[in-house]
Amino acid sequence: MPCTRSAAHRGDVEGVHRSFELDPGHAKGDAAPVVDMLAAKFGRSREEALAMEERVASHARSEGLGYQVGDRDHGSTFDIHRLLRLARARGRQGVLLDLVCRANFAEERSVFDLETLVDLAVEAGLDEAESRAVLADDGAYADEVRADEREAAELGATGVPFFVLDRRYGVSGGQPAEVFTQALEQAWQGRVLTPVGEGAACDADGSCEVPQAGGHS
Repeated sequence: MPCTRSAAHRGDVEGVHRSFELDPGHAKGDAAPVVDMLAAKFGRSREEALAMEERVASHARSEGLGYQVGDRDHGSTFDIHRLLRLARARGRQGVLLDLVCRANFAEERSVFDLETLVDLAVEAGLDEAESRAVLADDGAYADEVRADEREAAELGATGVPFFVLDRRYGVSGGQPAEVFTQALEQAWQGRVLTPVGEGAACDADGSCEVPQAGGHS
């Protein structure tokens, strides 16, 4: 969980990664350059889309993170989410997620390639045969991924990153560490943030109260 906590409660907080597809209608196996996707999605020229990527890369590199500009693919992430569900069941989800993110953003490796995904799974400590079996079976962990996506919609998530704290409070978008610290402390103390209506945007500081999903408390 990319946020900070006071030492007093650090051991009492567990981060769980959930599935969310930015482009759920994208056909499996239909990968294309991410710059072309951004240009089409936002109605920009390819040069403008490339400039958008350069700005993101600059922020990433200022934090010591690798970021490839113009060499990344965009495609369906459904198989990736299914494989991450397998990793979660084997206690390796966080490791695999880090490897997938590094391969996608920092390295010239397409995470939409079957063999790349298998290699990453093995690197994360998963069994190769089991990983291949999950990827070959379109139904494996599909219900779990869809359930995550339905819950995300019920909680008001329309994009990523979107963090839900204790199923009550949300932080939307990339925010400074102090925003996460404040939200975590407010969630811990049971204080209510400024409520927003269902489907509305979070406050300017990225904090909001999320609607209850499916009766969860």
